[in-house]
Amino acid sequence: MATLCISGDAIIKAGENVDSSVPATAWDGFIEEAEAYLCGLTKYDIVTNWPTLSGEPTSPMLKEYCARDAAIQGIAYNTTGYGSLQEAEDMINIHAWRINQIIKLLENPDIQDFMKV
Repeated sequence: MATLCISGDAIIKAGENVDSSVPATAWDGFIEEAEAYLCGLTKYDIVTNWPTLSGEPTSPMLKEYCARDAAIQGIAYNTTGYGSLQEAEDMINIHAWRINQIIKLLENPDIQDFMKV
């Protein structure tokens, strides 16, 4: 079960044209994959320690990462709801750009110390 964000967070990021038939279990899986990546990136069990991290000022960034990563998976699951494949790709690219910005921050040991991860 997802911890850092809920499927609704990812669905909102995926936009109004995301396929509504994506199973709830798929959304949870997308989020769990994003959480696992964050744990690997920071070499810290963010998921288990989320109760202590969720009050930190930077915790929304971790939630945002998971929601955006899951949104990409949801968009890619079935792009036919979007006006065109280009629209779906644009949505994915916007999320990927922001994800890369978050990754750059999280790779910085000073930021990890600040975030307590």
